[in-house]
Parts: sequence; structure tokens; C-alpha cells
Amino acid sequence: MDRIMEFLPFMLEGAVVTVEIFALTIILALPLGLPIALGSNSRILPLSFLCKVYVWVFRGTPLLLQLFFFYFFFPLVLDVTINAFFTVLLTYILNYAAYFAEIYRGGINSIDRGQYEAAHALGLSRRQTTIDIVLPQTMKAILPPTVNETINLVKDTALASSLPVIELMKATNSAVNRMSDMTPFFFAALIYLIMTFLLTLVAGRLEKYFSRYDAREE
Repeated sequence: MDRIMEFLPFMLEGAVVTVEIFALTIILALPLGLPIALGSNSRILPLSFLCKVYVWVFRGTPLLLQLFFFYFFFPLVLDVTINAFFTVLLTYILNYAAYFAEIYRGGINSIDRGQYEAAHALGLSRRQTTIDIVLPQTMKAILPPTVNETINLVKDTALASSLPVIELMKATNSAVNRMSDMTPFFFAALIYLIMTFLLTLVAGRLEKYFSRYDAREE
């Protein structure tokens, strides 16, 4: 037990880095996904094509491959050395923005076309229709898949251990190697479970909020 307590602070430091990766990815990827989704639905064909290619590339290739690509791309191709943490963060943001974009696009496309026609009849512009009518209605529809992706992100942060970033998984592996004991894996699993449990609680609160909102409308 004493040996575990010796390495637990190191693992908790790694957990802090994991939370930083998660939080910054969510804060930046969630809003980035929206313009990509709107661009995919755009009538401007070049813009729609570029957005769809972006989503196709980042959803169609492994996140681990993307991590290595960006890690070696900047120094070898651009001759620029960047911090490994920044590389991880950039990769996660670009990757999850593509997934969130598809979630948004699915939610937007689920809105009945009659509402677009009604808004047009009222003299609303396409921009006003999207912002004031379509997007608010998509919130409840996109909440479950968005929560699923955020939970996946918690687990995907473990892939950052493939680069020189000391997050929870790398700290855990280091503790296991030094102790020749698998107990740190148990503590790491517990920390991941706590993170996902807290996210599930937040998601439940949000679902109740939007359900109550629907009830008021009825």
C-alpha cells in the first residue's frame, strides 16, 4: 500500500493533464463542429465539398494515426517544432469537431422541412431561420449522441500516451513498470469511471432540463 501511495500523486498529476485535454477539446471542438455542419449543408458547392471531405478524412482514419501524423508533420514538413501537448490538443480538437459536425448535421436535417417553409412565408431569412428556429430545436435531438462522444473522449485521451505527454495512462504505465504490480491499473480504471460517471450525471440533468422545456411548450 505504501508503494501505491508513493505513485498515486504522480498518477493524479497525469489525471489532471487528462482533464485538461478533455476540457480544452470539448470547449473548442463543440463550437468548431457547428460551422462545419452548416458548411456541409451549404448550397455553396465548394464549401460543402471541403467540409464533407474534412469530416470524411477525420472520421475515416484512426485517431492514433492522426496523432502521429501531426506529431511528425510539423517538424519534418514545416520544419517547426511544437509542444507534444499542443499536438495532442490540436489533433483531438480537429478529430472531435468532425464527429460533432456530423451530430449537428443529423440534428439539423431532422427538422421538418415544413418549418423552413413556414419561416420563409413569414419573411425570415435563411440565417434567421437557422439561428432562431432550427438550431434551438436540434439541442434535444443532439444531446444523447453528443454525450456519448464526450464519454468516448474521456477514454480516447489514453491514446495521448503514445506521445511524450504524461497523462493518466502514461503515468499509470510508468507506475506499473516501476512497481512490477498491476494495482495502478485498478486505480486508473477507477479514475476513468469517476470521470464518466460525472459526465453521465451532467447529461441526466441536461436531459431533464430540455424535457421540462418541451413540457412547457405542450
